[in-house]
Amino acid sequence: MFKKIPHTYVIVFSIILLAAILTWFIPGGEYARQSIMVNGVERTVIDKDSFQYVDHEKQTWEVFAAFFKGFEMQAGIIVFILMIGGAFWIVNSSKAIDIGILSFLKFAERLETNKILKKIGVNNIIITMIMIVFSVFGAVFGMSEETIAFIIILVPLAISMGYDSIVGVSMVFVAAGLGFAGAVLNPFTIGIAQGIADLPLFSGFGYRMFCWVVLNLIGITWIIVYARKIKKNPKRSLVYDTDEYWRKRGAVDIDSFKFYTPKSAWVSFILLSIGLIVFSFVYPSTTMKIGNASSVLPAVPVATALFIVSGIFALRKSVHFYILNLLTFTIVFLIVGVMGYSWYIMEIASLFFAMGIFSGMAMNYTANDITKHFLDGVRDIMSAALIVGLAGGILVILEDGKIIDTILHGVSSSMEGMGKLGTVSVMYVIQNIINVIIPSGSAKAALTMPVMAPFSDLVNLSRQATVMAFQFGDGFTNMITPTSGVLIGVLGVAKIPYDKWVKWIAPFMLVLIILGWLLLIPTVTMQLDGF
Repeated sequence: MFKKIPHTYVIVFSIILLAAILTWFIPGGEYARQSIMVNGVERTVIDKDSFQYVDHEKQTWEVFAAFFKGFEMQAGIIVFILMIGGAFWIVNSSKAIDIGILSFLKFAERLETNKILKKIGVNNIIITMIMIVFSVFGAVFGMSEETIAFIIILVPLAISMGYDSIVGVSMVFVAAGLGFAGAVLNPFTIGIAQGIADLPLFSGFGYRMFCWVVLNLIGITWIIVYARKIKKNPKRSLVYDTDEYWRKRGAVDIDSFKFYTPKSAWVSFILLSIGLIVFSFVYPSTTMKIGNASSVLPAVPVATALFIVSGIFALRKSVHFYILNLLTFTIVFLIVGVMGYSWYIMEIASLFFAMGIFSGMAMNYTANDITKHFLDGVRDIMSAALIVGLAGGILVILEDGKIIDTILHGVSSSMEGMGKLGTVSVMYVIQNIINVIIPSGSAKAALTMPVMAPFSDLVNLSRQATVMAFQFGDGFTNMITPTSGVLIGVLGVAKIPYDKWVKWIAPFMLVLIILGWLLLIPTVTMQLDGF
């Protein structure tokens, strides 16, 4: 028996060993793949009738190569984490984020003078509003990897509010996960699953919206109750000791801090303004997409104009407020890029990298100073990036051992001979299990929907209900599976050990999974629009 809980790296490597052992006992199997067009995009899906057993590849010494291969597989997320960490360290060195957090908390204290707001709890309102924003992002465009960038902002905010890093992670990652599970317009899950199932894109919107509201009502309430408990006694937190890292970073005393604006800040502002004006002429209009709806808007010119106006006011106050303004508009352009130009982690990492460079320039740092701060940030966050590569090794072992398709075939075969409610329930369980192995929603939709959608016809089950089972099964376990590079990256950045996270989230996960099953029942027993 362990005298001490194993390190996260030890836990993940143990799972790699377990996966390797499974390749010795589970027969190998393969589905044939074929390319089809789904909502105008070519997707590789399985041929549901093509499964055949093949020789499995017993994994032995490959467990030691899994780290390397996992690093290759997750290279995008790893580089994303390193670039984000380095960029934010430059910003953090200016103390701008600390000043922003303290200014925000002082504003919240002033709100406490209002009797109504005091009774509700200003902090409760703050947590609720932040979680709703990120849940909307998860529901509309499938925010996932992007949450890593916000951990560096919201964890210190949560600590400053008297909570712990778990509350900080919950405000962004858990909130986005709730939105992802209750997705209404997510093109990467709902869009692909409905396309493969030959359903109208984003049909069944009404009931999905109801599910999203219910999930967020329960989820936000759970986080607020937990936050209140930690506020009363911070030492009750599972991560009280590890949060010492964030407490030591501390925050500046805003009342004694010297505010100033060097000429270099104006140079940074002018260069950025010129660049954005040029982009405004190149991209005068942007087609912003929400689900299958779109609207042409002058997003870049409007954002540029707002940045210039607000930047002037911020610079007249202090370089620190200019950097906060720069951070704000980095997020604005992130939203424009994701919704208007289908940006992914490369573009987002580049955006934050530019933010770090221009923030360093504004602080009158030399090129060597900026480089030093960037490397300090990379060094600080390196462990988070490495664990993502190690976690990717789990999937590598399962794929190289040729047992993933066998698992999929075996669990899908278990649905035979059940009624509609039994079938949709088993589908839901299967999707949860498979999500532990394949956390990518789009990949899992391509793998499972070609099998489950036709099968649902045999028992007169609505294909929309099948998509809902996939949707819930794909969403909840993303918050606990060690194969998720995003989860491991988030925990690494927040300095939360994986075992402590599992201990905290396990009861919440059980509640969400049961709630998901209850929300599936009406899709079978009631006449719902689009089902």
